[in-house]
Parts: sequence; C-alpha cells; structure tokens
Amino acid sequence: MSVLSGARRVWTVLKPPASTPDGTMSLYDHLRELRYRVIVTVLAIVVTSSLCAFFYRPILNLVLWPWQAALTQLKAWNPTVATQVVNRDISGPFMLALKVSVVAGVLAACPVWLYQLWKFIVPALLDNEKRYARNFLGSSIPLFLFGCAVGYMVLPEGISVMLQFTPQGLGIVNQLDLNSFLALELLLTLLFGVSFLLPVILVMLNLAGVVTGKQLRKARTFSIFGCFVFGAIATPSTDPFSMTALALPMAIMYVVAEFICRRHDAQKAKKLEESGNMLVSIDD
Repeated sequence: MSVLSGARRVWTVLKPPASTPDGTMSLYDHLRELRYRVIVTVLAIVVTSSLCAFFYRPILNLVLWPWQAALTQLKAWNPTVATQVVNRDISGPFMLALKVSVVAGVLAACPVWLYQLWKFIVPALLDNEKRYARNFLGSSIPLFLFGCAVGYMVLPEGISVMLQFTPQGLGIVNQLDLNSFLALELLLTLLFGVSFLLPVILVMLNLAGVVTGKQLRKARTFSIFGCFVFGAIATPSTDPFSMTALALPMAIMYVVAEFICRRHDAQKAKKLEESGNMLVSIDD
C-alpha cells in the first residue's frame, strides 16, 4: 500500500495541469506542463534506446552505409585511395555503442516526442483551433522521417566530394573516426528532419496568431530564396544535388503551409464577420 500511495503522490506532483477552454494558463502551470512532457519524452527515448541496443550490429551497419557508399564512389574516381576506419580511446567502442543506441532511440521515439510537443502547444489554442493542429500535425511524423531519410541518402555524395580533395601520390591516408562520423551523420540527418517540419511550424505560428497567411505570401520570394541559401550552407557537399534535395522540398512545403494559413485566416475572418452580424441583429 505504501508503494501505491507513494506512486500516487509522485503522479500528483508530476501530472500536467488541466487545460482550459479559452487556452489560458499561468506561468507555473506552463512549467508543470513542460516538466511532464520532458519526462515522458526522456522515458520514451530511454525505452527505445534500450530496445535498439539489442540490435546494435545491424543498426551500426546502417550507420556505416553512407561511408561505404562514398568509398565506392571514391574508388571509382581514384582506385589507389587509402582509407581507414578507426575508433579512438579505450572507451571509444562503448561510447560508439551508446551513441548509436541513443540516436536510433531518438528516431524511433519521434512519434512520442512529436506528440508531446503538440500536447504542449495545445493548451495555448482554442477548442475550435485544436482540430486544425491535430489534423496537420499528424503529418509531422512522416515529414520528419522523410527528411531524415533524405539527409541519410545524400550524405554519401557529400563525403565523396569532400574526400576528393585528398592529394594523390603523397601517401595520405584518410582516417574515419567513428564517433566524429556519427556526430556528422546525426547532425545532417536531424537537420533534414527538422527542416522538413517547416510547414508544421508555420501553421502552428499561424494558429497562435504570430503570423498570418498574408505575411507569408508577401515573404514568399525571400523565403524560397532563403531555403536555397540555407540548403547551400547546411549541406556538407558542394554539388547542387544535395542542396536541391534540402531546399526544393522546403520551398514546396512553405507554399503549402502558406495556402493552409491563408485558408485558415479566411475562415477565421468569415466567422468573426458572422458573429459581428449576429451581435448587430441582437442589438437591433
């Protein structure tokens, strides 16, 4: 009984506050909500990372595939290229296994932490706006995973281009540190995944009243240009394919998000006009 009572007390402390119909919440309740969502997210990542640890070997093969694919391209360009995969320090193998498991766990737990992100935003929305967020945010999971997959697929091309700067005939050996490579792969993969969430972020800002569809339309040209500039800076490769693989979907999704925001603004304006007419008729 003491264990159950202790669990109840812990749940009473950690449980999120109840949402209000008007979407208002005090600062203390916001902090409680944030604490609960972070705890649930961390627990989900711990569980998925622990499960992924049992499949460490096949997951490591997936992690190393971009390097192997880049090496195949590099040997086609220079058959005498010398490369070596290294794992530095005594703790290197353990840290590699831990990082691979955690990275795989973060990706596997994306439905949980994206849902927790949505639940954290929901209290700030009115009841009639929550259905828009729910319907559109349902696409955030495939968008994030698709973005991660695109980043994963373009990585070999970037590695191959960078290693082609190695001078030939000087006996230089390119050593791949596995932990550094994993950090690069994680950065690029998550960068693509988060970038593909652009329409979700724009629609959430529109629902929160931060931006309007009209403002997005005015900024369309500069935003699309910014997508290509961002693609050129963010991708490690200098080839136009990698840049376009990131920039073009972002530009398309920006236009889609703009259309959704403009439609939402039009519906909101129509409802305000109808409610205003009803108030005028009641006063008369």
